[in-house]
Amino acid sequence: MKLARVIGSAVATARHPGFDARTVLLVRPENAEGEKAESAFLAVDHVSAGPGDRVLVLREGSGVRQILGGNPPIRSVIVAIVDEVHVEN
Repeated sequence: MKLARVIGSAVATARHPGFDARTVLLVRPENAEGEKAESAFLAVDHVSAGPGDRVLVLREGSGVRQILGGNPPIRSVIVAIVDEVHVEN
């Protein structure tokens, strides 16, 4: 799983049926301190997240299939909106 920030959305009129009625958001992975960690990628929203929300993204096919059901061509799903992150040293 990845900790990320929602930074935008994507809209497509021509798409695979597995994306029907699903919102696709642009997320940027970040570390626990909120600093950019990797390049941004697209993820299907499963929790009604919005721009600026810190989210937890599942990026593993088997887990995605368990959450969404069936076998959609989706690799990344937003599974939680993160309220706080605590790091113990």
